[in-house]
Amino acid sequence: MLPDLRLFQFISPSLPVGGFTYSQGLEWAIEKGWVSTKETLEQWLKSQLFESLACLELPVLVRIQQCLAVNDHPSAQSWCNYIASSRESKELRLEEYQRGIAFSQLLPTLGISLIPELTTMVNTSQLAAFALAINQWHIPLEKALGGYLWSWLENMVVAGIKLIPLGQSAGQQLLMVLAEYIPLAVDKALTIKDEEIGSFTPALVMASCRHEHQYTRLFRS
Repeated sequence: MLPDLRLFQFISPSLPVGGFTYSQGLEWAIEKGWVSTKETLEQWLKSQLFESLACLELPVLVRIQQCLAVNDHPSAQSWCNYIASSRESKELRLEEYQRGIAFSQLLPTLGISLIPELTTMVNTSQLAAFALAINQWHIPLEKALGGYLWSWLENMVVAGIKLIPLGQSAGQQLLMVLAEYIPLAVDKALTIKDEEIGSFTPALVMASCRHEHQYTRLFRS
C-alpha cells in the first residue's frame, strides 16, 4: 500500500512544482474559440493524450526509469535531452525546465538524494524526477504511468473549468470520460519502439506559440 500512497502524493495538485500554473496552449485555444464546450475540450485533451503523452512522454519516462534503475546515467541524460528538444515552443521548453528545477529542489526534502548528474537530469526534464520516485519508492511501472497521466489530465481539466468556463460537475463528468482512455494510453506507451517515439500535435504547438504573446492570461503556458 505504501508505494500507492507515495504515488498519490507525487501526483497531487498540492505538490509544489507549479503544475497548476500551465495550460499548454489551452488558454489561447479557448480565447480563439477552438475550445469552447465540454465536448471540444474532451476532443482537445484526448488528442493530446494519444498523440503526445502516450507516444512521447510516457515512452521516454519508461526509458529514463529503466536507465536509472541500472545507473546508466549517460543514457538517462540522453533521453532527458530528447524530451527537452521535443518541446516545440519556447513556453513548452520553459515548462519542462521550470518544473524540473522545482523538482530538483523538492526531491531532497522527500528523501531522494541528488548527486550532480541526477540534478542535471532533473533540471533538464521533470520526467527524470518522476523516474527517480518510481525507483526510490518501488512504484509499479504501469501504476506510475497511469498516475502521471491522471496528474496531467486533472490539471488540464481544472484549467478548462476556469477558462471556458465550465461548472465543477461538467469537469467531473469530463474526468470520468477521459479517465477511461488512460489504460489504453498506458498500453500504447508500453508497446512503442525507440524509433516510433515522438508527438504530432500541431494545433497544440500553434496555440502554445501564440500564447507566448497573448495580451492577458492566467497561465504561464
